[in-house]
Amino acid sequence: QVQLVESGGGLVQAGGSLRLSCLASESIFSFSKMGWYRQAPGKQRELVADIGSGGTTNYANSVKGRFTISRDNAKNTVYLQMNSLKPEDTSVYYCNALNLITYLEVWGQGTLVTVSS
Repeated sequence: QVQLVESGGGLVQAGGSLRLSCLASESIFSFSKMGWYRQAPGKQRELVADIGSGGTTNYANSVKGRFTISRDNAKNTVYLQMNSLKPEDTSVYYCNALNLITYLEVWGQGTLVTVSS
């Protein structure tokens, strides 16, 4: 089964930027959607952004205009460029892969993003 490994998290000051990467162990071409979710302590996991196989993107209102999701099928990688970070963006960020035909869904182990004020 495909495995997802996130990287790029860390500590950044408010207003700063980070780029998260999600590397898949095999081709992501077959996955209908690749996405980034986040979960803060004591809160439910929420969708941050996702991208379809054709490149269609979807963003949570709270990150629109600040975050950009992209995918490179040739590199089996999905990215999340995060700009103008706010303390409320502090969370563990998880990569997700979803095949809407087979209903296969895969999660990464998560990467911590901490934004200091």
